[in-house]
Amino acid sequence: MEMVEQGTGQERLTSTDQYGFERPAGPEPEPHRELLSNYGAVLSRRAIKWRKLLQHSRVQRSLRVKRYIRKGIPNEYRSLIWMTVSGAQAQMEKNPGYYKKLLEMEEDPKLVEAVRTDINRTFPDNVQFRRTANPCLQHALFNILVAYGNHNKTVGYCQGMNFVAGYLLIVTKDEEKSFWLLDALIVKIIPDFYTPTMIGLKTDQEVLAQLVKMKVPAVAELMEKHNVMWTLVVARWFICLFIDILPVETVLRIWDCLFYEGSKITFRVALTLIKYHQASILEANNFPAICEKFKEITCGPLVQDCHVFMQKIFTEPGTLPLATITKLREGSRAQMVAQS
Repeated sequence: MEMVEQGTGQERLTSTDQYGFERPAGPEPEPHRELLSNYGAVLSRRAIKWRKLLQHSRVQRSLRVKRYIRKGIPNEYRSLIWMTVSGAQAQMEKNPGYYKKLLEMEEDPKLVEAVRTDINRTFPDNVQFRRTANPCLQHALFNILVAYGNHNKTVGYCQGMNFVAGYLLIVTKDEEKSFWLLDALIVKIIPDFYTPTMIGLKTDQEVLAQLVKMKVPAVAELMEKHNVMWTLVVARWFICLFIDILPVETVLRIWDCLFYEGSKITFRVALTLIKYHQASILEANNFPAICEKFKEITCGPLVQDCHVFMQKIFTEPGTLPLATITKLREGSRAQMVAQS
């Protein structure tokens, strides 16, 4: 779909992708057009395999399902699979009417104000989140975030949750499903990321620093030499789960695996970006240059071709046992608690 964007003093012709995000209109560059064509063929093949799988049984955890998910879930099945493998569907079925009750609770003025402030900043480049859209996803997003604040008083509302819930809405097109998927993420997959202390987020940033030291030592040494704190370059990767960092389709493919395999996937993605671009990062010789390199490594051909990128995250970092991550997390968290 093409449209004219106005209000900036200049008119700019734009088009939107299948998720409602704007992009410049006009012919695609040849390499990108070829990439889209190839990926379209991949999705068609995957859709046939998923259709056959779902015809014969409900999705259950198995090596076959894990393999299918790693190769990508076609968009028409994404909501169903995410709900099933994350446990969100089971939670929703156990709690009929609960979401509606949360919306009927007495308003918490602080919560409502915090959510309302961020709603207008959420995906201004997505036509579905414009006030003029019909339906306007801003209303649904507001409901989800207020309901979640009522449901989980410890978390309430934290910046970053708006983008995550927004992506869930784009995929599920359903408020209640998005609410339960958000709960699965916050409670099980990335616990303590959005609490007031953000200790889960801080812990995982420290774990990544330790993993880089083990797997890409030259980059770890560069960071230490120039006193670059990891939180400066990777905090947004973690708190927004790569939204607005990597291309939309690549983020959704990462989330396919995240809902099935858990937060270990975020480390695989981060390590792949760092290890694959090691030579480029090592060209930096001062603090600002290092920060700039970490922006650059999230762009370019590697992340544009989401199918190849997803293959890379399971090979480039090498082995990454959950036991290693758990041990590093325990050590990092204990150290932070002792220091606080």
